[in-house]
Amino acid sequence: MAPQYAPSLRSRLPPIAFLLETVFVLFFVFYVDVSYVDSVRFYAEFQDVHVMVFMGFAFSSTFLVRNGFSSSGFSLLVAAMAVQWAIVVQTLLHLPHLGRKTRLTIESLVFAEISAASSVIAMGVVLGKTNPVHLLLMSLMEVAGFTINHWLLQTLLKVKLHHSLMLLHIYGAFFGIMTSWTLYRKGIEPRHEKEKSDRKMALFSLFGTLFLWMFWPSFNSLFFSTKAKINVICSTYLSMAVSAVTAIAISVLSNPRGKINMLHVQSGILAGGVAVGATMSTFPLPWVAMAVGLSAGIMSTLGSIYIKPLMQIVFKCHDTCSILSVYGIPGILGWFVRLFLQLANSESTTVAVRFAAYHITILLFTLASSVTLGVITGFILKFKIWRPLQDRKCFDDQAFWEFPHLAERK
Repeated sequence: MAPQYAPSLRSRLPPIAFLLETVFVLFFVFYVDVSYVDSVRFYAEFQDVHVMVFMGFAFSSTFLVRNGFSSSGFSLLVAAMAVQWAIVVQTLLHLPHLGRKTRLTIESLVFAEISAASSVIAMGVVLGKTNPVHLLLMSLMEVAGFTINHWLLQTLLKVKLHHSLMLLHIYGAFFGIMTSWTLYRKGIEPRHEKEKSDRKMALFSLFGTLFLWMFWPSFNSLFFSTKAKINVICSTYLSMAVSAVTAIAISVLSNPRGKINMLHVQSGILAGGVAVGATMSTFPLPWVAMAVGLSAGIMSTLGSIYIKPLMQIVFKCHDTCSILSVYGIPGILGWFVRLFLQLANSESTTVAVRFAAYHITILLFTLASSVTLGVITGFILKFKIWRPLQDRKCFDDQAFWEFPHLAERK
């Protein structure tokens, strides 16, 4: 007989989902139109980002042995809702200047999917410890925060489009970390009995990670001119190639028996792409991109090995998918690498000091926004009305998904 799991979400999830979709439909009726003269030149980039968000991020988090349905299925739910919500928030921010319906273009869809990617990154921190209602509410808060942060950076600090978008890794990671810290429960320490992986689920997870690995050069080259794209794609590829080799080497060195841990490898192979993304406007030389990939691979892999358990013990913060090590730390590394490269090319000390203050202000502004909103979101999700999971039902698909072969026969 199958065990009795979490109470039905019938009174929570469907009403919230239908309410949100109704609001979105009505909003699109009055405020959104299609740009019929829009060029399709951006469609290839849209396809790449689309695959990354809905296949890469979804499958990369399926490593838990009893949480595969939830990892992939809830990623689809969150990303699909986040894309619509991002368009709504973006339209509301620009509505006072437009005074009429906004034109939906391929570029605006790409920005919406980038916002969705940020929310899926944040979701990876709390995966397995939350229900789909939690994740929907969390994605609404995260996407709104990221979009507003992007708008404020461009409006107040005059940050270039690419720079503000590449903060998505940092924003999503620290938003998720602070939400998880607020929601921390003692029942999953030091390690939940179901928080483990096996060969089949690790293979599915590697499949998703490789999709991200292959399409990341296209992701980093978004919104660059045709000439600049070549440099960005080559630098990103070299950085990720180095981080992949480095991750495998560090995994072997850290294992007492000298063997490779698949989860450690998955944490490190994306780090080069995340870190080098923030340096692209300086167009680093190939060796610089490779050095960034080496440093990011070392920091990310060691972070997944040592920082994740340390965070749980010292800071009472559980990070399911090692999001801080995969996205947060490499993102900050890349941001400071760009600072150092810009300082090295500065013509005077005054210009260098001004740029350093400006660059660090952007980072601190983003961190303050993500940390504050993450804490607020965590407190909202702690309300019992959302029916939080019991400790023994964490990291288990049977809490929410139907398995016919396990159904009780009468």
